Amino acid sequence: MGRIAVAVIVSLWVIPVSFLVNRIVPEPYMDEIFHAPQAQQYCKGNFRSWDPMITTPPGLYYLSLAHVASLFPDVASLTAVLAMYHASLKKSYWFSALLGALAVVIRQTNIIWMFFVACIGVIDTTLTHERDKIEVNENEIDAAIRKTDRLTSKNNVTWGLNLRKRKFSSALDTDKHSIPSTSIFSANHTSGLLDEVQVILLRSWHMKWKLLVSFSPFLVVLLAFLAFVRWNGSVVLGAKEAHAVSPHFAQIMYFGLVSALAVAPLDCSLGQIIDLFQSPWKRRPLSFFQVLMAVIAGFFSVHYFSIAHPYLLADNRHYPFYLWRKVINAHWSMKYLLVPLYVYSWFSIFTVLGKVQRKIWVLAFFLATAAVLVPAPLIEFRYYTIPFYFLILHSPITDSQSWLLMGFLYLALNALTMMLFLFRPFHWSHEPGIQRFIW
Repeated sequence: MGRIAVAVIVSLWVIPVSFLVNRIVPEPYMDEIFHAPQAQQYCKGNFRSWDPMITTPPGLYYLSLAHVASLFPDVASLTAVLAMYHASLKKSYWFSALLGALAVVIRQTNIIWMFFVACIGVIDTTLTHERDKIEVNENEIDAAIRKTDRLTSKNNVTWGLNLRKRKFSSALDTDKHSIPSTSIFSANHTSGLLDEVQVILLRSWHMKWKLLVSFSPFLVVLLAFLAFVRWNGSVVLGAKEAHAVSPHFAQIMYFGLVSALAVAPLDCSLGQIIDLFQSPWKRRPLSFFQVLMAVIAGFFSVHYFSIAHPYLLADNRHYPFYLWRKVINAHWSMKYLLVPLYVYSWFSIFTVLGKVQRKIWVLAFFLATAAVLVPAPLIEFRYYTIPFYFLILHSPITDSQSWLLMGFLYLALNALTMMLFLFRPFHWSHEPGIQRFIW
């Protein structure tokens, strides 16, 4: 019943908005002037036609043949990535790789998320194998103890049980392939990152053939993607000069701040802020040295690797234009003053994810997010969609009130954006036609 209720609520919102958009803005707008004719060419069977201004692969237009032309690339991309991740969690790795190939055909950067999903699958496989092994050994201990209980006289029961427990525990500890169950599988995840990496590498080596069989389809997709990049000479298909790979390290800072602000009403409290600022002075993993290095890296990133893309400076139809002009670039010192907030935002994200995920999972998420965002020279919120969804899906939010509050906030923000788009058009002096504000 819960899923049906969600579907009904979403439909009550999406259908009227779609009707309004199609009625008020019937003509293709912005990038649609490239995508709509391209989809029409594919629907006509003209697969040799390609607009050089389109940067993404033709996966969306193949979907148009199945009458799903209403999907925007980012919606289809997110859907494919989440479906791939879901299949991997169900241990359907071959099907997951197939969905990963679909995701990459829709948007090239999804190759990173496919690699992330494969890594998470390897981590889960190796650590689950180790946990099962420990459970089996514990069951063998219990079975041996019960057998001893039947054979031992009543007066020697206690001595026999303790002796055999020590012997079996000693054998379990000295097994060169085993690890203590508390090092990774404890409820509070107290194991160190290096311990987790060591165990994963060890178990991966001993399970190499099983892992190769399970995850070889991911390697096939990866090799096919590398072959495409070599043949194409770039990751993007069209407008290569405007989408050249750039070391935009400040982008990862922007994502951290935007994501932390998005979940702040749900997961941020005064006590959490005080605890996070006090933790560098306590004997905790978040040491003063770590904070200092993060702040230095943040200053280095915004000073040397802040990129003002020409599209960002010239297009006032998006939120990032005003954030760059009114906030980040309002004063020469502003981008440096924001660095502590960037660092706090990322440590807050690490804290949120660390409550429910292993440290190696959090590290993999950070590296995947960086691999997607850093090469992108243009600041666009749509690039943040997939990592933000992963963050929300793995946040320890369990109560209905928090989810309702989140839904209300996002609904209000999107309602404001749609009102600006539909009812506040404007004109440019240097370009004919009506312009509209959008994300």
